[in-house]
Amino acid sequence: MGCCASNTAGGGSKASRVARWRSTGIIGLRDSKLKTFPDEVIVMERAVRTLDLTHNKISDVPAEVSKLINMQRLLIADNLIERLPGNLGKLQSLKVLMLDGNRISCLPDELGQLIRLEQLSISRNMLIYLPDTIGSLRNLVLLNVSNNRLKSLPESVGSCASLEEIQANDNVIEELPASLCNLIQLKSLCLDNNQVKQIPDGLLKDCKSLQNLSLHNNPISMDEFQLMEGYQEFEERRKKKFDKQIDSNVMISSKGLDVGVDK
Repeated sequence: MGCCASNTAGGGSKASRVARWRSTGIIGLRDSKLKTFPDEVIVMERAVRTLDLTHNKISDVPAEVSKLINMQRLLIADNLIERLPGNLGKLQSLKVLMLDGNRISCLPDELGQLIRLEQLSISRNMLIYLPDTIGSLRNLVLLNVSNNRLKSLPESVGSCASLEEIQANDNVIEELPASLCNLIQLKSLCLDNNQVKQIPDGLLKDCKSLQNLSLHNNPISMDEFQLMEGYQEFEERRKKKFDKQIDSNVMISSKGLDVGVDK
């Protein structure tokens, strides 16, 4: 850890800034040229609600981060982080964790202890697998793991009962777990640019909220997709979604009602 590289001149200015942080609980240190996790944040402990360290050059998250037990949002995208400490799982109030654009190759098993987590975004990293404990994240609504090196999604992801959106584009995923069919809240599943040959048999039938399924640049054909049980019901949901967008004067792409599977 270290001091903040962007301290303003004069002790009074720094004291004023820290006082403001304590008052609001919001610490904004985006684009501050930081190379280390700032000590002045750690010492605030329970006062921290939101911490934004986006776009710095931080390479390590210290174990002392576990002291920020009331933190709800941790935004630390676009840094140089290679690993996360196991005691990150002690951040029991955390709802949003943004780690996009780092160098993380694996997540600690303790991630599953973040039982209030609603959004986990870790795109543009070096992940080769997700821990099975991810299934403990029963309040997770958004999972973004695009642009990694994943070959599969864990079977336990089907236990993330609140999931509405999975973004897993640009990986090397070959197969999908059958447990995806358990995700009755799932609205959007994006798997462009992978190696998926087939999707679980009951996906279109059982995922009754699914409106968007994108599988461009995968070895699966439109013919196979249309033969799946539940395809017609899926089509009705998808078109209804676009009808609502059109009624609201939302522009859609030149592809029109794109089902997300290559012809």
